[in-house]
Amino acid sequence: MGLSKKEKELRDSVERGEWKTIPSFKREAKRYQEYAKATFRKDKRVNIRISTKDLTNIQKKALEEGLPYQTLMSSILHKFISGRLIEKTS
Repeated sequence: MGLSKKEKELRDSVERGEWKTIPSFKREAKRYQEYAKATFRKDKRVNIRISTKDLTNIQKKALEEGLPYQTLMSSILHKFISGRLIEKTS
């Protein structure tokens, strides 16, 4: 599997020595790991009503992506509330 253009740019940047480890790397890495855990902790249950057609389409898309459909739905909601879900214009 080849690298994308962006991945090649990053690799080349690292190889040129443009990246430096920060002095408090271990502390910062732990802090960001905690942020990630808190972001993806699923500690609440939600029940919604959804049309059969929409649920079937979500299940098909999840199957294509190799995910459980609940995970796909959670991901879609997360992307929407974080502003990363972009509406496609026709």
